[in-house]
Amino acid sequence: MTNWLLDSHLKRQRTGWTPARVTLAQLVALAAPAGVSLAERGTAQIAVLMTALITCLVWELAFDLVRGRSLSLHTATVALIFAVLVPPAVPLWQIAMAASFGVVFGELVFGGRGYGIVSGAAAAAGFLVFSFSGTGLSASSEAMALATLPGAVLLLLGGLVSWRVLVSVVVVLVASGLAQEGMSGMLAVLTTSAFGLVFLVADPVAGASTQLGRWVFGILAGLLIVLFDTLAGSAIAPAAIVFASLLASIFAPLIDYAVVELTVRRRRARHG
Repeated sequence: MTNWLLDSHLKRQRTGWTPARVTLAQLVALAAPAGVSLAERGTAQIAVLMTALITCLVWELAFDLVRGRSLSLHTATVALIFAVLVPPAVPLWQIAMAASFGVVFGELVFGGRGYGIVSGAAAAAGFLVFSFSGTGLSASSEAMALATLPGAVLLLLGGLVSWRVLVSVVVVLVASGLAQEGMSGMLAVLTTSAFGLVFLVADPVAGASTQLGRWVFGILAGLLIVLFDTLAGSAIAPAAIVFASLLASIFAPLIDYAVVELTVRRRRARHG
């Protein structure tokens, strides 16, 4: 969202974050999850990763040439997140089509990262599941959850994901897991959702920008994940996080608008 970009621009002098450094930090955070996906799924996953990377970078290069910009490589993060979500059995042409849709209509047509309203990787994964019958997403393992933790810490310390979003969505999912299956259900929820929560739901570009709005956004995303899991008839459906993040992102501007209006009214009542 544009608001997040404005926040980043205002803080850049103080934090030292530039678009290039943000991209580098995200790539570092994604290195371990991408490595685990290669280790768990074998050499076939290399083709998935390379197809997603080449597709996203080619589209970014095409848009940059038209707009007279230099290549930023930020779409590589979209490719890595999407590749981790995709099982190796999916045909490469389907991966290329889904990655194209996600990176073009999720980011590039709006001006690049920071200007769209949804996560490019979530848009790609959603397109893949909706467009090709029978195609599912890879379930996250314990190893994937552990590999996600270092990157999550890096992004949290750098302010590149919102801890308010993560805390609120985790509280909802933990409560749901405890209510359904006790402690084992809670652990299963956290394990299978860790990657998606950090790299899709907590993506600041696709989420709310106001502080209160981030709490509301996280709660909404958590409730949607629980709802989609229930509709799928599965304890944890990998696609539930994708669809929840997409739907919650659509409501993010409305959430921010409501929070700003509420703040303005409170200040008027206080000082008027």
